[in-house]
Amino acid sequence: MLKLFALALTLVAGVAHADSKLHTDLPLSYLEQTQGDARNQPLVIFLHGFGSDEEDLFGIKDALPSTWTYLSARAPTPVDPHGYRWFTKTNERDYNGETADLQRSAALIEDFVRKATAKYHTQSDRVFLVGFSQGAIMSYEVGLRKPELLRGIAALSGSVLPVLKAELKPDDALGRLAIFIGHGTLDQALPYASATRANEVLVGLGLKPQFHTYEGMNHTISATEVQDLKAWLESNLK
Repeated sequence: MLKLFALALTLVAGVAHADSKLHTDLPLSYLEQTQGDARNQPLVIFLHGFGSDEEDLFGIKDALPSTWTYLSARAPTPVDPHGYRWFTKTNERDYNGETADLQRSAALIEDFVRKATAKYHTQSDRVFLVGFSQGAIMSYEVGLRKPELLRGIAALSGSVLPVLKAELKPDDALGRLAIFIGHGTLDQALPYASATRANEVLVGLGLKPQFHTYEGMNHTISATEVQDLKAWLESNLK
């Protein structure tokens, strides 16, 4: 869970009022906020981190435009005592994940994005994945392998895993993908170097990530980062 997240949102937009109804009509369970006829509104999909759940990032929506559609998806695998995960971490020195887990979760997210895009009558160039930690890793997994599904991905305190890095090649289809990287310099779970390495990989593919460094921030999301995220989202819808 993001220990400082409630405070950050208080600074940005007051107390968050999350939708408490869990929806199950798409490949992943999710929370939803939509405004009446959501046809062709921007669609923002949140992917939480390890051991957390769909409520953890959903409050970010309160700092973003109220007319957009927001979904916060629950990872498929339970973790004691009450959380969920996208994949099992391996015991290697560098943070990595079990390939089968990554593939299963990526397939679920891809299917979720396709069906949500159809459900809310929007277009792929108005769809964004916003992930934190393991959710950021999955945003890279899906966005860099299936860029046609999305306008952009925001990786908050994440990394590009070695298995993905080894398989990526320059591709014209990647050119339309907008990327936001946000990372704290004191991150104890995924070190700041994870972000600089991810940025190097993306630049090497010809992409132009918007890279934000947050001095003194640990493995969390700050009010400043939420405002930077908002500006990035809005700039990529023009």
